Amino acid sequence: MESRMVKFYSKESNKLAMHAIPGHFATSHSHINYYIDVTSIKTRVKEAKEAAHVLYGKIGNPMYVDTIVCMDGTEMIGAFLAEDFEHGNVMSTNLHETFYVVSPEVNNNNQMIFRDNMKDKIAGKHIVLLLDTTTTGETIRRSLECIRYYGGIVEKVVSVFSTVDKVDDTEVDTIFTASDIPGYQAYGQRECPFCAKGMKIEAMVNGYGYSKL
Repeated sequence: MESRMVKFYSKESNKLAMHAIPGHFATSHSHINYYIDVTSIKTRVKEAKEAAHVLYGKIGNPMYVDTIVCMDGTEMIGAFLAEDFEHGNVMSTNLHETFYVVSPEVNNNNQMIFRDNMKDKIAGKHIVLLLDTTTTGETIRRSLECIRYYGGIVEKVVSVFSTVDKVDDTEVDTIFTASDIPGYQAYGQRECPFCAKGMKIEAMVNGYGYSKL
């Protein structure tokens, strides 16, 4: 798989590149013909900082931000994004005049929850939701439901890579889109042409990586 990996640079910054492997892969919600790998952007300090700058430029200046909710290991990007909010004088309703950077827990039933000691970082707070890769938008939808269940007010949704620009009535700002990868496709499990041809799935993938089958 790795020998087929190709690199695509961001239109906004030549300091940011995502990697993609062509093939037949399965996520929890779809089948895709490219595995999108943004691990270096999430784990390298310089790239995470640059990603935060690019996302900050796309978000603009929301009136209030209190909490950044990070999904799938995007906490370092979230921390740098919080710094950009501070330097940009984005207002917060938090009494200590700084921002929370948090992640939900996913339980054994694949439900997102916030424990009692985390609820006050969500309830009544103005929130930016940050993700790494989005294909169908289902993770965004579940995340929004979770945040709103705990009383959070979602101001913005941002993702490093996304094939969707809106989930229900919520816009999604992103660094990379499907148009950055020639021929990228995501299919419902029943509509997958690879499965129809009897081609085996090469790996199960999610925001944390891939597991070969």
